[in-house]
Amino acid sequence: MKVLSDGEIEQIHTKTLQLLKEVGIKVETEEAKNLLKENGAIIENNGNNFVKFPEELVTEQLKKVPREFSLWGPDSSFKLDIDTKSVNFATVGTPVKTYDPSEKNDVRKSVLEDTIKQIRIVDTLENIHCSHVDVWPNDVPFTELHWHTMYAWGKHSYKPYGLGCYGKTASEDMMKIASIIVGGKEELIKHPRLISFFNPTSPLMLTKIMLNGLFVFAKHNQPIIIAPAASAGSTAPVTLAGLLIQSNMEILSSIVLTQLINPGNPVFYSTMNAIMDPPSGNVAWGSIETGLISAAHAQLARYYNIPSRGPGAVTESKCFDIQNGAERLMTLFCSAKAGINYITCAGTYESSLAEALELLVIDDELCSIVKRGLEGIRVNEETFAIDQIKQVAETGKAYLMLRHTAKNTRKEIFVPELMDRERRRKWERNGAKDIMARAREKIDKILETQEGPGYSSEVDKKLKEYLNLISSRTMDDYRKLEGLDEGESGSMDMPGDNDN
Repeated sequence: MKVLSDGEIEQIHTKTLQLLKEVGIKVETEEAKNLLKENGAIIENNGNNFVKFPEELVTEQLKKVPREFSLWGPDSSFKLDIDTKSVNFATVGTPVKTYDPSEKNDVRKSVLEDTIKQIRIVDTLENIHCSHVDVWPNDVPFTELHWHTMYAWGKHSYKPYGLGCYGKTASEDMMKIASIIVGGKEELIKHPRLISFFNPTSPLMLTKIMLNGLFVFAKHNQPIIIAPAASAGSTAPVTLAGLLIQSNMEILSSIVLTQLINPGNPVFYSTMNAIMDPPSGNVAWGSIETGLISAAHAQLARYYNIPSRGPGAVTESKCFDIQNGAERLMTLFCSAKAGINYITCAGTYESSLAEALELLVIDDELCSIVKRGLEGIRVNEETFAIDQIKQVAETGKAYLMLRHTAKNTRKEIFVPELMDRERRRKWERNGAKDIMARAREKIDKILETQEGPGYSSEVDKKLKEYLNLISSRTMDDYRKLEGLDEGESGSMDMPGDNDN
């Protein structure tokens, strides 16, 4: 699926380079500004922190980005290959609420146990290959959150894991924790286990807290998702072409910096961009425009020959209704058909702020359906079925009796596990269950049997000793370690400073 012509992509690229040279990007740390300046970026002494990027600086650093790379699980038994042609699926690290039908409004604040269940379920799924601190545990201190989630990941999962670039201190903790789990820093660098999220703040800002973390992840060679989350009409131009240019400026400038830190560091050309809903002013990820934006980013990523990441299975619905299903399948199929290489957000709803474990297994089935759609129709001498048509015409046999049918049924027809195709009477005899009930049964079976790699007593002891160091820090300690002075702008605030 293409939404831009080759000429339109060239225009977006040209105008991006023009604006990077004339306007630039606001960069909030001296470390990043100095590195850029040493390599040809222009910084004017006007106090606004904008850095201008000459065209040759951008084009030279783009050449260093790998076109393919691999991710491993904690014990190296699971390997995920990423390139510019494949389509892979994952979750996303934004939900702070969890579906719970026993609660008022069917939702509550998520806790660590929800995080652990989510990791365990993802570990068993066929299509969803990675989780990203998806369910934020509200019952542990924010300053310790990264330890608790990574401890659960290494113990319960064979798949890679994703975290945010939440400052130098926490990011260095993440590298040390991962190194303990996988057997050393060199092993972590050689075989990356962690995907990091680096979020430029739209419009046109690379914030201090994110930059501090970016340097740590890049120096450890961990793949980085560079993901603006602009809203057309509020934090980006309302026109989608304008949004694409601004987003491209934010992504390319971040790629330049990443390659200067560590030439050849894997990155995803990513989008979490959407539109502003005009009546409410809210972001509308579950819109058709999100699908168009993702498709455009897929084309731009291929233009630069960089693996892409974008959203799918996103919805604004607060319940499990037709809107939820329509929006999540629409955005999932748009991203897959456009060729996004790493599609995230499985298991989420309500602008990806809420998680339902049931949706995880439903989305895994939707991924299978989408993959079947991408396969298309096989056309060859066997699938023409000429002899079979003749045979049925001449003998009156049913196609069910033919060897050709037995041989090709599974090749041609996807059979869902959770979606019901029975007639009403049999469906009623089986309990008249809806898809959420069937998904809950599958979750219960997974949680009864799933087992992760676990820890040796030595690794477990080292991890718990490291928690003692982390738990001794206060939020004020974090602020000082990150160089965040009192009275700085809101863009400098650390995540978790408030209860929201």
